[in-house]
Amino acid sequence: MLTMRKAPVRDEAKPGDDDAQSSLTEKAYRTLEEMIVTLELAPGSVVSEAALSQLLGIGRTPIREALHRLAREHLVTILPRRGIIVSEVNIMTQLRLLEVRREIERLMARAAAKRASASEREAFRRIAEGMQTASSGNDDIAFMRLDLAFNQLLAQAARNDFATGAISLMQSLSRRFWYIHYRQVADMPLAARLHGAVALAIAEGDAERAGAASDALMDYIEDFTRATVAAD
Repeated sequence: MLTMRKAPVRDEAKPGDDDAQSSLTEKAYRTLEEMIVTLELAPGSVVSEAALSQLLGIGRTPIREALHRLAREHLVTILPRRGIIVSEVNIMTQLRLLEVRREIERLMARAAAKRASASEREAFRRIAEGMQTASSGNDDIAFMRLDLAFNQLLAQAARNDFATGAISLMQSLSRRFWYIHYRQVADMPLAARLHGAVALAIAEGDAERAGAASDALMDYIEDFTRATVAAD
């Protein structure tokens, strides 16, 4: 049952307004992705386009497009005429995912350190500062939002569409796995600091340090993932 949010005034794009339609789709995607990652939409729950449209106050077409994007990222499964199921969580899937993610994120961190624009470097510096603040305050929601901003900026600054396409299929699953288990076994302040170290190395244009910081972050995430087995 979807009762966690009060529906705002419905957003509708006018026919032919491609920019508005794209904006609403992105809004729907970001909102639903956060709801799934933070377990507001729990693993195994069944939802529908109509219910989500009413809940978020966004038309069904942007909701449908957002759901198809979430399906490509394995966060939902769309069953024709039966509804949409939020995907379950599987530790072996997560470990296989991390094998690939480690290699791609190292490549992207090094590439971003070399290719980021001045404005992107400043944005990475702000993210590093925000991660430090989230670490000091043990603020999990701030960390999750900064993590999403970091992922999006990294994809942009790396200037490699192939790497971006591959990593986009993994990040939301990883973020949700983190959110499910971090209260049991994670050191959120350490995770924030490790993310901040990658962001700062990119901001300073140090490709070698960015790659090493990315590996250190992946080491931590793999240790965290394996620790969830013992915790369960």
